[in-house]
Amino acid sequence: MNKSFLFFTALICSTTAFGQHINNPGSNHGNKFEQLGTIISDPNSYRSASGAPGPAYWQQRADYEINAELDEKNLRLNGAETITYYNNSPDPLSYLWVQLDENQHKATSDNKLTERSKITEQMNYKALSEIINPANDLGVKILKVTDEKGTALPYTINNTMMRIDLPSVLLPKQKYKLKITWNYKIPDRMADGGRGGYEYFPEDDNYLFTITQWFPRMAVYSDFQGWQNKQFEGRGEFALAFGNYKVNMTVPADHVVGATGECQNYAQVLNASSLKRWNAAQSAKAPIEIVNLAEIKSAMGRKSTAKKTWTYTAENVRDFAWVSSRRLVWDAMATHINGKKIMSMSYYGPEAYPLYNKYSTKVVDHTLREYSKHTIPYPYPVAISVEAANGMEYPMICFNYGRAEKDGTYTEAIKYGMIGVIIHEVGHNFFPMIVNSDERQWSWMDEGLNTFCQYLAEQAWDNKYPSQRGPAHKIVDYMKMPKDQLEPIMTNSENIINFGPNAYAKPATALNILRETVMGRELFDYAFKEYAKRWAFKHPTPADLFRTMEDASAVDLDWFWRGWFFGTDPVDIALNDVRYYQMNSMNQVAENIEKKKAYERDQYNISRERNRKQGSKFAVERDTSLNDFYNKFNRFEVSKTADQEFKNYINSLSADERALYESKKNFYELDFTNVGGLVMPIIIEWTFKDGSKEVDRIPAYIWRKDENKVTKVFAKDKEVVSVQLDPYRETADIDELNNAWPRKGQPSRFELFKQQQAPRGSSAGANPMQQSRQ
Repeated sequence: MNKSFLFFTALICSTTAFGQHINNPGSNHGNKFEQLGTIISDPNSYRSASGAPGPAYWQQRADYEINAELDEKNLRLNGAETITYYNNSPDPLSYLWVQLDENQHKATSDNKLTERSKITEQMNYKALSEIINPANDLGVKILKVTDEKGTALPYTINNTMMRIDLPSVLLPKQKYKLKITWNYKIPDRMADGGRGGYEYFPEDDNYLFTITQWFPRMAVYSDFQGWQNKQFEGRGEFALAFGNYKVNMTVPADHVVGATGECQNYAQVLNASSLKRWNAAQSAKAPIEIVNLAEIKSAMGRKSTAKKTWTYTAENVRDFAWVSSRRLVWDAMATHINGKKIMSMSYYGPEAYPLYNKYSTKVVDHTLREYSKHTIPYPYPVAISVEAANGMEYPMICFNYGRAEKDGTYTEAIKYGMIGVIIHEVGHNFFPMIVNSDERQWSWMDEGLNTFCQYLAEQAWDNKYPSQRGPAHKIVDYMKMPKDQLEPIMTNSENIINFGPNAYAKPATALNILRETVMGRELFDYAFKEYAKRWAFKHPTPADLFRTMEDASAVDLDWFWRGWFFGTDPVDIALNDVRYYQMNSMNQVAENIEKKKAYERDQYNISRERNRKQGSKFAVERDTSLNDFYNKFNRFEVSKTADQEFKNYINSLSADERALYESKKNFYELDFTNVGGLVMPIIIEWTFKDGSKEVDRIPAYIWRKDENKVTKVFAKDKEVVSVQLDPYRETADIDELNNAWPRKGQPSRFELFKQQQAPRGSSAGANPMQQSRQ
């Protein structure tokens, strides 16, 4: 177990255990606004206090030459690779760690052994067979590990990690070349799970191969944790080194291959028609089909027994993935960003054609443009979307879902789900393929940042786009859950219960709140771009993000990181009371009218009212001798000198005082309570008597002296009839009922319906497109 990970986890546990009250426990201040201090790592020569790479920053490099052959008949992948590993660290290395991700499918893997299971009323064959006989033939078979001369190297496999012992210490600034020969049975991705494998289509007896995490890959050795050799259990993704790739993929001759990087031999593997279309696509402003639907339907029925080898190269990437099948339509168009041409492309089967042919490549194009606007210009020459009934990302290529009904129709949910997943997975090119965070450790650094950028791209696609992650109110249901169902964002991937809300939605929401509510777009956008520029093609940590956002904006955000990323408190700011004040007019006539109203209101009671109504004869009425001066005294009579006294008061005022007096301001004193615990800005919408509205925004720092309760007075020109907190639902407040004055009810609706029993397994969603054709 990595020592720095244990230390970091211990810090998180200790701080969250005390609700982040690490400086002044038990106090109503001095906690939520203290600097992060020891919660994050200290700056050093590798990582500066500004959040930028330090003057001594370094990272390792690994180059690959790989020969792979896809054995479609036996569903096996055979491979041989040469790795050139560059030790750019200041440390001598006596061994290297290599990732064997395919071993996650082995019955003896940690993730299989720790999977929970139980008996239900209905058990299918797969579930029972895995309990009775969990053994399988999956996982990597290492055939040989040698140095570049062919001399065998000793190695030890521990689950999904392989340690290769070097014959001599690899010193700083040296490189080492090793060779690995291996194979594995390709898993059925639809049955065995995981990210790569095959999908079988029985209707045409063909396969779609998505080959991912398929070759032994170098683990990361870094300045902040040494070797990142935490086991791959399926959720926490990857920490990988950058390098250059040359990959030869031998596949059936009628297969179409798409991969990371650029193909070097299209002239040899494409027929004349496809090559001509490919050349035309280089300048196309709309997608051109390189391989069309009619051609793949023909290939699906014939099945070639010959082989072809596709050669791809890629520079400065952290991984390599590919797709291969004879049932793939392939289209492409040119995207131009900052004068650079990128080929936006899609690969998809017949069942996805109605959706992907219309949208996929144009969504790729849109994503590259929007992400480049908010981060750095897309640096790679290619970006590919593949329909594969899943969602997963690799450099320059990603796998997405989105299939139509057999009649070509599709639901609105599928349409927007497909567009969203393409944006998301293509967007992963930026986080973490370029800004290369450690996904094995901090899923949110790639998923959360990417989901935030996905939200920006979705909203740029359509102003009415139904984004599910990003808007603040969408995270409320998660944040109001019981604390035993929550973890801080700063939690290792494998320990999270609600992974989607925690690693994707909450950090994306937090960043959107930073942009729209805390920092403002101008400051946020500049700082976020600075983070992307600083850490492009490098390995950032959370501290590097936190520090850069503050360094580039001059906004102290430690309170925000502490609350949103290290804690589990929700936002719930209550408006407890509103008190209305006006200045004394000093006009005795006007003041006595108000005093009389107040006096009568104070003297009124129910007994007096009922005695009067029932016609009671009071003592002072029966015996008038009981009356004296005070029975006839008018305490609100205006004195004879009142007019002169008022003039004297007005004349005594300075010009500024007189202007203030004549402004007739209305003063409102508001009491707020931080019920949820997470400090946030206070946003107040005032509705005036004339129907107009006004919004005041109070920074979160108002809670510094008292993190639980604050009172603030506001002066308004017009009389207020109602007050609403968080009117645009931008802070993720979990209880909107305590946000208004006067208090508002929230009516719900119910429907009277005839009880019906729907057939088990029937579709639950409407398909208006299909209905319109009937």
